[in-house]
Amino acid sequence: MSNDVPGCKISVIKRTIHQDLIDEYLDVTSEDYGRCECFKDGQEFVIEKLDELSRVPEGFCAWAWADIRKDILCVATGGDLPGFKKKGTALAGCSDWFRPVIFKIERLE
Repeated sequence: MSNDVPGCKISVIKRTIHQDLIDEYLDVTSEDYGRCECFKDGQEFVIEKLDELSRVPEGFCAWAWADIRKDILCVATGGDLPGFKKKGTALAGCSDWFRPVIFKIERLE
């Protein structure tokens, strides 16, 4: 793969929690299980070269990276996901359905 593609920025839009699902399905107390502690709202990660997609950025959750990497690759290589108002932008989320994190991915031109 070539490194002659725009990079992208990944921003943490929102850390959510589904307390109703936690209460019903998990054997934890709500005090033990809060919003994801791997990220902070507003946190940003910049991918400058395509070869950086082959590894998890420092400070990024490996599970979330595996979940959103395909969307990052699409945006970083010039693709646009259908239905988004702004070209070169996508939203993606990790698959922790008890406390998911929502990310915005933006192509850097």
